[in-house]
Amino acid sequence: MSFQVFGIAVSRGVAIGRAVLVASSRVDVAHYFVSPGETQAEIERLLRARDAVVHELATLKDELPNDAPHELAALLDVHLMLLHDEAFTGGAIHWIVDRHYNAEWALSAHLEVLARQFDEMEDAYLRERKADLEQVVERVLRALAAAQGDAPTPVTPRDFGGEDPLLLVAADIAPADMMQFKRSVFRGFITDIGGKTSHTAIVARSMDIPAVVGTREASRLIMQDDWVIIDGDAGTVIVNPSPIVLEEYRFRQRQSELERARLGRLRHTPAVTLDGEHIELHANIELPADAEAAVEAGATGVGLFRSEFLFMNRDGELPSEEEQLAAYKAAVVAMKGMPVTIRTVDVGADKPLDRLTVNELRHEHVLNPAMGLRAIRWSLAEPSMFRQQLRAIYRASAFGKVRLLIPMVAHLSEVRQIMEAARKVQQQLTDAGHAYTRVELGVMIEIPAAAVMLPLLLRYVDFVSIGTNDLIQYTLAIDRADEAVAHLYDPWHPAVLHLISQAIAQARAAGKGVSVCGEMAGDPVFTELLLAMGLRSFSMHPSQIPAVKQRVLRVDTQRLAAALPRILDSEDPHAVADRELAAARGGAAAVH
Repeated sequence: MSFQVFGIAVSRGVAIGRAVLVASSRVDVAHYFVSPGETQAEIERLLRARDAVVHELATLKDELPNDAPHELAALLDVHLMLLHDEAFTGGAIHWIVDRHYNAEWALSAHLEVLARQFDEMEDAYLRERKADLEQVVERVLRALAAAQGDAPTPVTPRDFGGEDPLLLVAADIAPADMMQFKRSVFRGFITDIGGKTSHTAIVARSMDIPAVVGTREASRLIMQDDWVIIDGDAGTVIVNPSPIVLEEYRFRQRQSELERARLGRLRHTPAVTLDGEHIELHANIELPADAEAAVEAGATGVGLFRSEFLFMNRDGELPSEEEQLAAYKAAVVAMKGMPVTIRTVDVGADKPLDRLTVNELRHEHVLNPAMGLRAIRWSLAEPSMFRQQLRAIYRASAFGKVRLLIPMVAHLSEVRQIMEAARKVQQQLTDAGHAYTRVELGVMIEIPAAAVMLPLLLRYVDFVSIGTNDLIQYTLAIDRADEAVAHLYDPWHPAVLHLISQAIAQARAAGKGVSVCGEMAGDPVFTELLLAMGLRSFSMHPSQIPAVKQRVLRVDTQRLAAALPRILDSEDPHAVADRELAAARGGAAAVH
């Protein structure tokens, strides 16, 4: 049966493929593919975990005191019966053999199938047995985690010739999983929760694949292996489409691919406006290997190296100074003399580490993590970790131009502490005989307080980078990952535009560098507006550079700037910008 699910369009384009469901669990579940040669070993890993749980439950039952409630023994019997049921392990083995899922993923996928069968049962008692099934699966997942030392090496379906394109469907996707999926072959993402700047949305745009988030019910309505269309332009998901609809969307897919090919031809064209303004189009990267894609896309540097992804998915172990140095050096060398801006670790909110903070508060126990101990606050609370990262960054400067960027600054006292830490690190490196060069210091403007007090901050720093995602979130008091209020997350809000415009003007007046590295920088809809504000340095995912460059090449910044006051003074900046910037664009085309 064909049906549609509606959500928030966050990454444009069309994707067609089979649904791959990632079940949510109270236990962290690794999701990766295994090679055909390792499927038997993976099955054995699953069966060993199953047997370990059987032994654990049997021991618990044998050791029950004589006066224990009869219901407790009966409950253990139910769990043991489920574990011995061929449908339980056989179904999971099917996902390992046929789809090459790792054991944890296969078990979670099979849980989704069985859980829906329980939901459809008429007998209330039988329906409630779903909870027993979930508890058994959770025990097996924990047993797999305890024995994860024998887990196989992840591969992608390309390694074993998978035929059908795959689309990922989940209630939500953790950042650590997103980093794993980023290296995989998923052609699109669908999630129940999230907004335009949720982590899933950002990674989907960075991968240049369609995504729809905030669907609320997609992960419950879509079944494993359903054929699905993601319409990333309309925010629509079509499940089991008719042949006519399928052909229409395949045509749209081909048109989109042709447009990408046309934009690709601009790769080595300098980004210069019609009136001769040279525009820097830098890249946002998350891993050293991403630097090669940045060069290939024609980036003029790295405007944001998100170093926190070196710290994530490591079972609580922080990367050493040497490991960080190797990563930063690899990115610096790959950029061939172009600047690399490394942001210090920005953990917290949607990117928690799996270790305790200095106050022994885990992310999930913090009432409002977006405003808690995160980013520079966390770094300053962990001084040895912070100095270790600074040493690695300064040492990487010996191999090329490196700039240091500090996230979530709100107080001058933080800037002074950062500068003092940098001085100590430089002295340590000098004493140890390590080479380094001057590293420019910049701060991110993400908190309204920082935007308002920018003239004071500019006395201490060399440049600023405007992180529009958090700046919008904090200015409008909107949780950008909460689909219930995601519609209120508005980059066109007059307060947001005034803060960004003022920050750009103040930095330029002070002779300091200013860039935008948030999602607005990579969205062609905002290119002309940011140019009108005086922005001359953008930073975005490499895949977004061609589309933004096309806009840059077609405009006259002086004509755009003349339209800016009318936009900022209007009650509806979006509508006025559409009209005014289109007129400026048309006038420039007529002149040139």
